[in-house]
Amino acid sequence: MNIDQLLVMLVFLCTVMSLIFSKKRPASIFAMSMLALVILQQITVDSILNNLTNNGLVVLVLLLLVSHSIDKTTFIVRLGQAIVARSYTKSFWRLFTVTFGASALLNNTAVVASLITPLKHNQYHPASKLLIPLSYAAILGGTVTLIGTSTNLIVDSFLLDHGHAGFNFFDFTLFGLTAGLGCGLLLFLLSPFLPALKSGEQEIKSYMLEAEVELDSPLIGKSVEQNHLRNLPELFLLEIVRQGKSITPVSPDDIIQKGDKLVFSGNAQKLDTLEHINGLSTFAQTSGLLSNNLTEVIISNRATIQGKTLKQVGFRALFDAAVVAIRRDGEAISGKLGELTLQAGDFLVLATGNDFAGRENLKKNFFIVSEHKIKRKLTQLQERLTLLGFLLVIALAASQILPLATGLLFYIATLTVMKISSLTEIKRNLPLNLIIVIVGALSLANALESSGLIAMATSYFLPFLAQFSPSYAPIFALILIYFLTVLLTEFVTNNAAAALMFPFVYGFVTAMQLPIMPYALALAFAASASFISPYGYQTNLLVFSASEYRFSHFAKIGAPISLCFAIIVLSMLVWVYF
Repeated sequence: MNIDQLLVMLVFLCTVMSLIFSKKRPASIFAMSMLALVILQQITVDSILNNLTNNGLVVLVLLLLVSHSIDKTTFIVRLGQAIVARSYTKSFWRLFTVTFGASALLNNTAVVASLITPLKHNQYHPASKLLIPLSYAAILGGTVTLIGTSTNLIVDSFLLDHGHAGFNFFDFTLFGLTAGLGCGLLLFLLSPFLPALKSGEQEIKSYMLEAEVELDSPLIGKSVEQNHLRNLPELFLLEIVRQGKSITPVSPDDIIQKGDKLVFSGNAQKLDTLEHINGLSTFAQTSGLLSNNLTEVIISNRATIQGKTLKQVGFRALFDAAVVAIRRDGEAISGKLGELTLQAGDFLVLATGNDFAGRENLKKNFFIVSEHKIKRKLTQLQERLTLLGFLLVIALAASQILPLATGLLFYIATLTVMKISSLTEIKRNLPLNLIIVIVGALSLANALESSGLIAMATSYFLPFLAQFSPSYAPIFALILIYFLTVLLTEFVTNNAAAALMFPFVYGFVTAMQLPIMPYALALAFAASASFISPYGYQTNLLVFSASEYRFSHFAKIGAPISLCFAIIVLSMLVWVYF
C-alpha cells in the first residue's frame, strides 16, 4: 500500500467513524472529507465542481424544491384527516395505503411530516400505535419508484457518474411493491406488539378561533364526523353558532348547515389548518384581510378598546388587522368572535395588513408578544395546477417522453410564474446539506477508485468468492452486499450508507464481470431498509421525536420487518436476474 492509498484510507475510515460516533451533521463530515482530500492532493477542485453537475443530483434537488410547493396544497392534509377511524384495523390499512402510495411519488419525509400531527391528535388510538407504521409505510413506499426516496436517486447519480444509463422510473416497482405489501401485512400482524404510550406534549394555551361555513361549502349537509372536524391537529370544535343560538357540546352526528359559525378551541398557530379546509372562512378572511403573518398581542389596561366588541370598535379599519383568535386566562369564552366584549389582559392573535406596524394607536392598546409565520393558502386553480402539473411531469418522465430534470425545471418555472412559489422560497429551501453529502460522497468515491484502493479490496475479496461454484458466487455476493449495506445504514444515514458502499460494490461487480443492475438495486433497497434503528432513516427520526418511543420499540418491530424485506427483495432479484 503506497502513501496515496494510506492517506485515502485514513480519510475514508475517519469519515465512517465520524458518521457512526460523532454527533456532527453528515454534511459537515463530508465537507471536512472533501477538504482533507483536496489538501492531500487526492482530488482536485475541478472534480468537485464536476460532481456538482451530476444529473442524478440535479434531479434530486429539483424534486426536493418541488415538494415544498406540493406541501402547500391540502392534498396530504385532507388524506390525513380521513385516515383515523374507530376501528384500529381500518385506521391501520388506511394509514398504510395512503402513506405507501403517496411516498412512491412524493418525498416520503414530507409525507410523514404532514401526517404526524393529525395522527398525534386523533381521538381513537394512542399515537404510538400509528407513528411507527407511518414511518415504515413511508420507507416501503419510497422504494417503489425512482423518485420515492433520495437514496434511489443517489445510487442513480453514481451510476450516471460511472458512465451507465442509470435507472428507469419503474425499475424498482416490481421489487418494491411486492416487498412493501408483504411487509405491510407482517406489520399489521405485529401491531399488537406496538406500545400504547401516553403523549408527552407540552401544554398548549387554548385560544378561541372562529370559522364560518360558506354558502356553497361542500361541508353542508354532512355530519361533523363525516367532515373530519373532530380530528383537527390541536383544535377542538367547541360549539356551533346557528342563527344566533349556540349548539354545545357538539355531537359527531350534528349536521353542518350554511352560515354556521364553527367555534374552535386550541392552538392559534394551527389557523392554517382551518384555512386549508375547503368551504370554511376564518374571521380574518371574512373581514377582508388575509396574511401569512400572525401577531400575538395582549390588550393593555389603558386600551381604549376595552369594554367594546370588535364590531363596535371597527377593529379592521382602526388597526389594519383582523382578530383570528382570542384567549382569556382564567375564564372560558364562547359565542361569536365579533360580538365578544374585549377586556384588558385578553390575548389576541391578529392577521395584520401592511399598515399595521405604522399605526400610532398600537402602543396605547396592545403589548406585542410574538409573531408567527403560517402557510399561504393556495387558490383552487393553483392547487390543481400544482398537483396535475407534477403528475404530468412524472408521467412524461416515466414514459421517457421528457427527461425528468427538464420537466421539473419547467414545472418550477411555471410554479414561480403562477406565484405558487417564489425565488425567495426556492433559495430558502435549497437542500444545501444534502448537496454537500452527495458531492462529498462522489468525491470520496473518486479518490478511492483513483488511488487503487477499490482494486486492492477487490483482489482480496475475489479469492473468497472463488470458493463457491460459478453459479452461486454472484448470488452470495448479492447477499453479502445487501447485508453489509443494511448494517451500515442502521449506524449512519441511509444516504451516507448508499454513497459509501457504491464504490466498493461497483469495484466488485466490475472485477467479477457481472451486470451492475441487480447489485445497484440491492444497494438502493438495502440503504433504505432502516427499520431497526430510529436514527438511520429520517422518517424514523421524525416519529421517534414526536412520541415517547425508545430504541427497543423500533428494534422489536423493525427486526422482523427488516428480515422479511430482505428475503423478498433478494429472492426476487435472484429470480429476475440470475
